Amino acid sequence: MSSSRRALLKGASIAGVALAVPAVTQAQQSFNWKMTSAYGKGAPFYMEGPGSATDLARRIEAMSGGRLKIQVYGAGELIPALEGFDAVRAGTVEMNHANSYYWTGKTFAAQYFCAVPFGLNFQGINGWLYDGGGQELWNEVYAPFGMVALPCGNTGVQMTGWFKKEIKSADDLKGLKMRIPGLAGRVYAALGVDVKLLPGGEIFPALERGVIDAAEFVGPFLDRKLGLQKAAKYYYTTGWHESATVSELLINKAAWDKLPKDLQAVVTNASAACNVISEAWCQRNNAEAMDDLVRNQGVIARPLPDDVVRKLREATAQVLAEAVAKDAMTKKVHDSYMAYQKKYAAWARYSEGPYLDKILDV
Repeated sequence: MSSSRRALLKGASIAGVALAVPAVTQAQQSFNWKMTSAYGKGAPFYMEGPGSATDLARRIEAMSGGRLKIQVYGAGELIPALEGFDAVRAGTVEMNHANSYYWTGKTFAAQYFCAVPFGLNFQGINGWLYDGGGQELWNEVYAPFGMVALPCGNTGVQMTGWFKKEIKSADDLKGLKMRIPGLAGRVYAALGVDVKLLPGGEIFPALERGVIDAAEFVGPFLDRKLGLQKAAKYYYTTGWHESATVSELLINKAAWDKLPKDLQAVVTNASAACNVISEAWCQRNNAEAMDDLVRNQGVIARPLPDDVVRKLREATAQVLAEAVAKDAMTKKVHDSYMAYQKKYAAWARYSEGPYLDKILDV
């Protein structure tokens, strides 16, 4: 082989290696992100335990081989509890872990991706989000703010809440000071309730001191953890306000677009895993906690009177109708959600309904 040919092949080999280096570097690029939360450090379900924010971050790091590391901050550590929307929008942090109904002042439509009064249950909301167009609408709602979102947790059906006094009729709600977020807060307000929006950590002292007369948080396990049973004894149910409450992973769109497709897939699948795992955690722990609250702690657990539920349903219809009339995006999301719920309800009458009525024996 001539010296000139050897030189040519050597040059080509070096050039090939040089061209390959950027591709390898790009494939192995790593990212360090920050995630804030609306809940305090150590809070069960939301910040600690299976399916929580810290569990989600650990799963993403493990699944990405360490290429995407997420530092998790509890409420108040980096930003105040309910300022995650603005922080992600501004790019101060890449992610926030909370519930979309906290952003009602930003866009009313966001609440449909968390919980709608008299709405879908866990199976139903997942059907709408994953296979009924809900996820696409969620991102469409947040597009003007430069963000995307994913479902990353679910409490399942929640309890109506804790009341210092017995509720016998809708008249007993008038003038009641109650901690309640989201659409349910608007519904209660329509029936004369003085609605308060408080972070989880502030609920017990407010209820104990009489600053509020009633409070809703999540369910038996988490409510017991806050000690709410020590401040009120009437624990009502129906799950009318939050029949399945979705945890939201809010992501800055510019940061999201910089992630390689495989890392986007890692985040998406880790979030989906936490969505299912967290709800399973709630089912087990709520069953144990409810039994303890009733048997050992003097809690009086009962459903709301039918008349109260009827008034709440009527008020819900009014609140939603007013919101839909004011905003085209809300109407688009509302119509999709309600159309899916109608189809799901028809199926549930054949599936979940008979199971609860005829198979589940307590």
